[in-house]
Amino acid sequence: MSRKGILLLNLGSPKSTSVPDVRNYLREFLGDERVIDYPAPFRFALLEGIVLRTRPRKSAEAYKTVWTPEGAPLLVTTEKLRKKLEVATGMPVVTGMRYGTPSCAEAVQKVLELGIDDLFVMPQYPHYAMSSYETVVVKIQEELARLAPQLKYQVLQPYYNDPAYIESLVASAQPWLQQPFDKILFSYHGVPERHLRKGDASKAHCTKVKDCCLQASPSHANCYKHQCVQTMLLFAKKAGLRPDQYEISFQSRFGPEKWVPPYTDERLEALPQEGVKKLLVMCPAFTADCLETIEEINEEGRETFMHAGGENFEQIPCLNDQDVYVHYLAQRAQAWRPSHYPV
Repeated sequence: MSRKGILLLNLGSPKSTSVPDVRNYLREFLGDERVIDYPAPFRFALLEGIVLRTRPRKSAEAYKTVWTPEGAPLLVTTEKLRKKLEVATGMPVVTGMRYGTPSCAEAVQKVLELGIDDLFVMPQYPHYAMSSYETVVVKIQEELARLAPQLKYQVLQPYYNDPAYIESLVASAQPWLQQPFDKILFSYHGVPERHLRKGDASKAHCTKVKDCCLQASPSHANCYKHQCVQTMLLFAKKAGLRPDQYEISFQSRFGPEKWVPPYTDERLEALPQEGVKKLLVMCPAFTADCLETIEEINEEGRETFMHAGGENFEQIPCLNDQDVYVHYLAQRAQAWRPSHYPV
């Protein structure tokens, strides 16, 4: 009789806030060809010659502001989610990270140790992007093929527009939506515009057609920006928001090339001058609070907004290990019907 199990996958974190540990983490993260998709020699020169000489120290200081006694927030939250999901489903649940530990290879080894031979892989990325969902799925498939070629598995597809997921987002935000606010800023992790065009097989839609995210296209299956826009619009409809009560932006730009606009830091500085004094910020691309939501948004972003004339700034927490999210994932697991049988 087969034994079902679940594998939760997320980004990962450094081992500690020490500069060497952060440097090692950034080397693995930014060295990924799906994150910085330049030719290997140029990527190596950029990382080793420029980025890893200065960024690790700055990033280490940022991690120190969010680190908990138990460790990195992302890892701590994922472990809490793992335990709750295990109880909710009655199945063994394993965690793996694309970068750092527990690695995808270590996660597969754990799956085998537990005797799991029927696996539901659940990337914690609601939206498709080559630098998030795609890279972690490719990596775990490589490790499964290498370490467990006979294991049956199914991968959870991006769930950015799943009505049950939208309901969980809205439910998690209710305590903030019930208070007076002027606007919700939906801040998503940014990507270079080049990544959108790269995922457009037609090469004639993404960033080339007016309002391309709202015009039907096969490219939307792999279009990160379209999927982010859809999450926002579905949330707004479910929550009963007026069009003037929400907008989208993208954070965490890196490097000199053009990234998907508008930029979160620029909008946070401009909004108070546009009459937005009470701001809510939500980051649906992240299922667990981490450096980008805690330090970049709730610390730096808050300071930017308030300094520009804002009066109240609230970051709505990510879904983390909230019961509504545990319930959503458990429902997906209980409806799971394995469909991938490796040769």
